[in-house]
Amino acid sequence: MIKVLILDDDPMVAEFNRRYLNEVEGFELVAIAKSFNEAMAVIKTENIDLLLLDIYMAGKSGLELLQHIRKNDKWKIDVILVTAADDVDSIQTALRYGAVDYIIKPFEFERFNQALTTYREKNHLLKKLNSFNQEELDRKILQQKESKHASLPKGLTTNTLQVIVDVILSKGEEPFSTDEIAEQVQVSRVSVRKYIKYLKEIGILGERMTYGAIGRPVYLYVNKDLTKSTFQSFF
Repeated sequence: MIKVLILDDDPMVAEFNRRYLNEVEGFELVAIAKSFNEAMAVIKTENIDLLLLDIYMAGKSGLELLQHIRKNDKWKIDVILVTAADDVDSIQTALRYGAVDYIIKPFEFERFNQALTTYREKNHLLKKLNSFNQEELDRKILQQKESKHASLPKGLTTNTLQVIVDVILSKGEEPFSTDEIAEQVQVSRVSVRKYIKYLKEIGILGERMTYGAIGRPVYLYVNKDLTKSTFQSFF
């Protein structure tokens, strides 16, 4: 589990962040702090992996806490800003000090979920693997997509793609057919085939052929490299 500390001096906002965090798998809330000093007391006594950090608060700001953490090598803490600060100086300062994401209030759960899910997947890979080749680093950690991912082929839409992607992800490693996806998303088989073909062509789905009861070939597909963050630039 990824150990999380929330720092926000607004109890209502902190509670929203707590509830949102509970909806995302793989994270455990260690504490909620209301100030620089409270946060530092937790950091000094607990093993914190991720800090959800507000900037504006009484006393020292969240950016001052971020800078303080970065000056001490013993604290290996990743930081996601969750703040109303939308000025360029604050954003640049946070990024220069290594913030892994920056969420501007007010925000929807979808944006929060995207940030946490992307972080969790990167964190898992960094702990699992000892090294990366350039292609893996670009695609899985730096989130640089190949040019063929930059835009959808003519006739495909992001809304339908997102629905189909969600259904495929729900199947885990279970093979599926075009007909199964079409039935679940309530889209014609012809249309779904176009999306499946696209996902297969860019290397995200694997394909294998089997035979049905009457000897008719059936193509089944399996998720090879599709995650919730694969098409985040589209959605």
